[in-house]
Amino acid sequence: MSDLLLTPGNALKLADRLSHLRGAAMKLGQMISMDAGDVLPAELSEILSRLRDNARHMPPAQLQKVLARQWGPDWRRRFRRFDATPIAAASIGQVHRAMTHDGDELAIKVQYPGVAESIDADVDNVATLLRISGMLPRELDITSLLTEAKLQLHEEADYLREGAQMTRFGELLAGSPEFAVPTLYPAFTTDRVLAMSFIAGAPIETLESAPQQTRDTVMRTLFGLVLRELFEFGVMQTDPNFANYRYQADSGRLVLLDFGAVRPISPATSTGYLCLLSAGLTGDRDRVRDAAVAAGFLGEAAVRRHRGLVDRMIDVILAQLNRPGPFDFGERAFVGTLREEGAVMAADRASWHIPPVDTLFAQRKISGTALLAARLKAQVDVRTMIAERLETNGNDRLSASL
Repeated sequence: MSDLLLTPGNALKLADRLSHLRGAAMKLGQMISMDAGDVLPAELSEILSRLRDNARHMPPAQLQKVLARQWGPDWRRRFRRFDATPIAAASIGQVHRAMTHDGDELAIKVQYPGVAESIDADVDNVATLLRISGMLPRELDITSLLTEAKLQLHEEADYLREGAQMTRFGELLAGSPEFAVPTLYPAFTTDRVLAMSFIAGAPIETLESAPQQTRDTVMRTLFGLVLRELFEFGVMQTDPNFANYRYQADSGRLVLLDFGAVRPISPATSTGYLCLLSAGLTGDRDRVRDAAVAAGFLGEAAVRRHRGLVDRMIDVILAQLNRPGPFDFGERAFVGTLREEGAVMAADRASWHIPPVDTLFAQRKISGTALLAARLKAQVDVRTMIAERLETNGNDRLSASL
């Protein structure tokens, strides 16, 4: 890890530069801060986390110009009320509350001007900043990742696409009363403005002070959603940013927001996870290692050069996975062990490996959900949930893959 030059000074410079940019640059900075999780030292994660709360609002005159371009100069006549002050601001847009003449409460996401047009240049600029800062070594080829990042960010900037994905998830979860998904308002939606029903809810982080049973139930519900996305829906909302979840204390429902990062889950990716999880439940280290390599999680060079280290890390994970009863996400002592072992392998650049892009996006959602569970100190019997899912729809697919 010392070769990566992940010093607080470098991270501070990077965070400050990204915080002054909008669009793809800030989005990627937020992804770095979220995905860092338990891997980066605490002080670096704290520095990078400022990007999640540092979006700047459009001035009123600019907002007026953007909406006039999208809706026409008399757009205000279409609403009984439109709140000029945004209720939320993110990397590529800000959200306003409004009310139609029919009395419908709306949340309207307005994209910052120039975001879509600057995506390719922003991604290249971020890559350059990462190189200059020393956070990425020159030997690592991330061309395919940059291409995928540009593709996904272009998709996220297309609000017509996001509206269609939001409607799709609303249909997929129509029989799941524990979730609430906003309803699309097509009459007010364009490729740069997304109009949806406003659903009240508190930030998911407010559950930190909730009773243990409530926190456990919420995280069990979210892990169940991840399993359904991975093995049942064939699509996944791959952005686990905490801001994309709200909680309704009166109903106990989880409000799901932001569907710009929805991606298809390929059969190969789903089967790779099935094989890996099935091997994990058996406690068979060799099966886990082989399944991890086959799915692309682990490179063959890493196994060849660091077999003992890899096996020790697998043993740590298997010990955690196969403990009886609920898994305590608040107990993170084992993460330090994995970090120390991983640092040895990370220092050997010849063993570096980039997993398939589809797997990276799916794993981002899985890891982000685990980070939220850690934040809430939830206790969830994930082993039983995985076993039930494998029993439900995994056996036939596993047999076909063998």
